[in-house]
Amino acid sequence: MQRGFTNILAEDVAQTAAFYETLLGLKPKFSSDWFVNLADPDNPDLELGILQRTNEIVPASARQAPAGVILTFVVDDCDTIHQRAIASNADIVEAPTDMPYGQRRMIVRDPAGTFIDISSLV
Repeated sequence: MQRGFTNILAEDVAQTAAFYETLLGLKPKFSSDWFVNLADPDNPDLELGILQRTNEIVPASARQAPAGVILTFVVDDCDTIHQRAIASNADIVEAPTDMPYGQRRMIVRDPAGTFIDISSLV
C-alpha cells in the first residue's frame, strides 16, 4: 500500500475543511472547489480528504448524509480541543468524559454531519 486516507463527503467543502483546520490544526496539502486534502503539519502522512458530495466522481448511491460512521482522532489533550470547539461554535454532541478504557473522549459533529470522536489518554 502506498497511501490511505478517509474522504468526508460535504455540501460545502471549504466550510468543512475550515472546521478541521480550526479544530485539529490540519493544513491543506491540496485545495480546489470540489476537493481539499488536509494533513497534520507534524505528521503529513496523517491525511483527511473533504470531497464535494455532488461531484461527478462520487457514486450517486454514496451521496446521502453520513450514517454509521464515527471518525476518531487521538490528540494530546482532549480538553484543549473542547475549548477550540466551544470557541468555534462547533456542534458538541458529548463533552469530554473519562472513559472506562483509559481515554478521555468528546464527540462533535462536523458541518457535513459526520460524528467525530476526539480522544486523549488519561
